[in-house]
Amino acid sequence: MIDDLDETQAPLVEHLTELRSRLVRALVFLAAGFAICLPFADIIFGWLVLPLTKAFPDGQGQLIFTKLYEQFFVDIKVALFAGFLLSFPFIANQLWSFVAPGLYAREKKAFLPFLLATPILFLSGASLAYFVVMPTAFEYFLSFQGERGGLTVEALPAVGEYLALVMRFIIVFGLSFLLPVLLLLLNRAGIVERAQLARARRYVIVGIVALAAIVTPPDVFSQVLLAVPLLILFEGSLLLMRLSERRKAKQAREDASIASEESP
Repeated sequence: MIDDLDETQAPLVEHLTELRSRLVRALVFLAAGFAICLPFADIIFGWLVLPLTKAFPDGQGQLIFTKLYEQFFVDIKVALFAGFLLSFPFIANQLWSFVAPGLYAREKKAFLPFLLATPILFLSGASLAYFVVMPTAFEYFLSFQGERGGLTVEALPAVGEYLALVMRFIIVFGLSFLLPVLLLLLNRAGIVERAQLARARRYVIVGIVALAAIVTPPDVFSQVLLAVPLLILFEGSLLLMRLSERRKAKQAREDASIASEESP
């Protein structure tokens, strides 16, 4: 009995050891990305500031810091954020190397498209946030400058608050664009079906609108610019599920036809 327990515990220990090794390697890649990006933190932050710079009238606008150490920690956060994005392919490779041995060849082939689509969709969402949403939102926010009650109301954003807002935009839009990957994986696993999602479309629309209202800043433009692409991605996911169902049905008919021809 004790020998049987020892045999069952051995694979668990091996898996935990492998997981620890993969996590250590992922942290090493993250540290390397951080070290590479830290000397260029000012340049990277300059790229992140461009949407705000363009939103201000020419020659106007400034960022301030109210704590002596604020800019230092902003540089650290910028380097860490950029380092994670730089090292993400290597971190994802460690995750895949840990999971892949437990999958069959057919499962690996089915999972690979999702693995490849994840960074593409994330970058698409982040690009939409950077090139479209942030400039539009910042112009809207800056429109509140002017005379109020005989006093001048002027926007003086702090570097730390601005960085937090930019990272929120990029991360929220990037992760939200992974909706098709999540839905298709759930469908492939048999947890949800296309017909169920189609019947629940009205609830999904309400959920997407509510999500956009919660995770974006409190302006209508940002909410609409997140909700509309998510609705399009949802409908696109349903279309891909329909195509997959047709392909499976066709393959099943072909297999049945071959089986009937081979049977005596």
